[in-house]
Amino acid sequence: MKKSVLFVCLGNICRSPSAEAVFTAMVNQKGLSAFYDIDSAGTSGWHAGGPADRRMSKHASRRGYELTSISRKFDPQTDFDRFEYIIGMDDENIRTLRAMARNAEDRKKIHKMTDFRQELSYNEVPDPYYGGEEGFELVLYLLEDACAGLLEKTEASRKQ
Repeated sequence: MKKSVLFVCLGNICRSPSAEAVFTAMVNQKGLSAFYDIDSAGTSGWHAGGPADRRMSKHASRRGYELTSISRKFDPQTDFDRFEYIIGMDDENIRTLRAMARNAEDRKKIHKMTDFRQELSYNEVPDPYYGGEEGFELVLYLLEDACAGLLEKTEASRKQ
């Protein structure tokens, strides 16, 4: 059975496109791309139609990830139906997603990225937009850790 995963942050230009790229790379590395539908979105539409933040792209590229997605706003009318896992990067994203949920079934699909962390002890993936270089690197470390845990979880449930 195919697993569908949507990563969500505020503007869909830093954290969620990076999560999409990291998770996609992990899925591809294991030869599992046929079993996954992976995308990203933002709770706001401020950057809709635009590429990922150039600073985030630069840091991701150094690790071998290409941020190719185009920013879009989360659409509760289609995204809750299309995706099994809707993963917010921080508590604000989670609150916004829960407020958009149409019912209890939608709310069950909402998870926080750090719920899947394996080694790092952060409770959120912080927004690097207004910070320095180290903020972008921290985001990538957190995403690599949490995406590995997410892949482990989705693969365990996919094989059942």
